[in-house]
This record gives sequence, C-alpha cells and structure tokens, in this order.
Amino acid sequence: MYQEERLMEIVDYINENRRISVDQICELFDVSRDTARRDLVKLENKKAIVRTRGGAISPGTNPEIKNYQHRLHSVSSEKREIGKRAASLLEPGNTVILDTSTTVQACAGELEDMEMTVITNSIHQAEILSGKDHLRIHLLGGQLHKDHGFLYGTSTIDKLNQYHVDKAFIGVVGISERGLTIGHEEDGMVKRKMMVQARKVIVLADHTKIGVTEFFQFATLEDIDVMITDRIPEENFRELLEINQVELLVTEEEKDIWS
Repeated sequence: MYQEERLMEIVDYINENRRISVDQICELFDVSRDTARRDLVKLENKKAIVRTRGGAISPGTNPEIKNYQHRLHSVSSEKREIGKRAASLLEPGNTVILDTSTTVQACAGELEDMEMTVITNSIHQAEILSGKDHLRIHLLGGQLHKDHGFLYGTSTIDKLNQYHVDKAFIGVVGISERGLTIGHEEDGMVKRKMMVQARKVIVLADHTKIGVTEFFQFATLEDIDVMITDRIPEENFRELLEINQVELLVTEEEKDIWS
C-alpha cells in the first residue's frame, strides 16, 4: 500500500472511530512505529488530524475528516467480506432495515437484485440500492446530518414506529461488555429504534471495534441476535456473546474452510 492510500485509510478510521493509536496503525497496516508516527506528522501538517500522546484524534470541525462522501470509496477488504456474509443472510421477500455505517454500506453493495423491501435513513445507502430494479426502498425522513449523510431526529424515530421488519443490520463504533456504542447520540437513538422494530438484529463489526467503548451506548449485547466480524474474537468476548445468546459468524473462519 502506498503512503497516500494509507493516509486516507487512517483518516477514514479516525472519522468513524474518533481516534487512533500508533499501535493500531502498526497492526492495521503492518508498518513500524516510526512509519506510523511519520504518517501522523504528515496528516497533522495537512490539518487532517490532531496528534495526541500515542496517537491522534479527529479535529472535530474539519470537513476532510468528517465528510462521509470519500469514506464511500475506501471501504476495507474486511468490511467487504463482512458485507458479503451479511448479504447472504437475505432472501426474496425479506423486509430489512439498513443503518448508516460504512460496514452496512458494504452489505448494501453486495445485495442481490431481488424482491425485497429496504428501509434506511442513509441517503448514501439509498443511492447504492437505487440501481437494483427489484428492490423497494423506503428512505426515512428527518433532519439531515450534512457531513455524514443520514437522517435523524424525532420524525425519523416516529416513522420507524410504522415498520416491522424481518432483519436490521446495525454498525457500531464499539462493542464490548458495556454494549453497543457510537460517537453520535442522534445516530444512536435511531439505531436503537431500528433494533426494536426488527425480529432479528444483526450487528456488523470488524475486529477493531471489539472491546471498544465509545461515547453513547444505544444497546446491550442481549439486544442482538447475530454478530458478523472478520476475525475470531478473544475467548472472553466469545464467552460474553454466548452468555447473551448471540450467534457469532466469522468471515476469517469461512475463508479457512474453503481454502
């Protein structure tokens, strides 16, 4: 991976997770700590991040970080695999809710063109799905979050009251013993209602989200039915899922089976 590609991926990670550490950069991109630090210096010089002790955080109001639009073009291979596995759980006639996360966006991109009803509060998910002739798309109304392209607020939640669906696909910034968490409360409130309206709740979370606790908790582990991730979690987290009767699907395991 070229440095500019890596820098974009780092910005995307901070945009979604609000912060990144030098150790996380080393693990995610298989680079040395010196390389990770040089990357952060370069991004700071571009005013794309704010460096902290041991890592970096979002500068908050910088549109280069917050803009969801360029995140649409840089979904990681891990998220794509999770998206493919999630899409495989759907069948003709299903009704489904898709939230605003980039991992759920990967699922939207993998959906087959079949008779199905999709409800979303993401203008980006709706755009991706609009090219599929047999899908019926319901875009929830509400106040538009301009930077991230999702609709939220009381009118969004009130509209969700009218729908009862087979499955809801939900993304997170963190999932841990403290439940499902995210950085934006307004997004979390909508996610919570989406989960209530679904018969089965499926959480999509790559390995970097496991063990992370973010600002706003919108659900507990017992509120979900299935979790799809890209790597086998550590034993203590698997035990937590088992206690809460959460089915675990791991794309890494499936690759091993077919290799």
